[in-house]
Amino acid sequence: MAHPGKAFFTGLFRHTLDDKGRVTIPSAWRAAHADGDVFLATPHPDGYVAVLPPSEVEKLHAKIAQMALSDGEGQDFASKFFAQTQSFTFDKQGRVGLTADLLGHAGIAKDAVLVGSLTKFNMYSPARWQKVEARTSGENFGDIMRRLGI
Repeated sequence: MAHPGKAFFTGLFRHTLDDKGRVTIPSAWRAAHADGDVFLATPHPDGYVAVLPPSEVEKLHAKIAQMALSDGEGQDFASKFFAQTQSFTFDKQGRVGLTADLLGHAGIAKDAVLVGSLTKFNMYSPARWQKVEARTSGENFGDIMRRLGI
């Protein structure tokens, strides 16, 4: 998983939130990052939490920095988007506590499914992940791969 300068988020992990509502991030995903690296968790419109690692946060930062102050619609979007996001670092045990709003958005009450998507990872409730698996199974999976050119 860990390559110098490049992190890969692959695999699927099922974790239970602890009594303080924290979830443990897989050690393989933490290994490529330094202590204090800042991640960004944001609600995705499809009902899960998208987690951006530092390299993706930098890309997002550059895009937002290019937006003109006079772009009212863009500024409104940025305000709403970042009002819902949470920046975080891992604690010494590799845990992170997300806000109640983020957990609620994803439907995560006690159990979470962490799914790698190469450049970032996503957090789902088990029920919502099951729906994703159903949509992308069998022949649908091959059709999606062809559409994406993979």
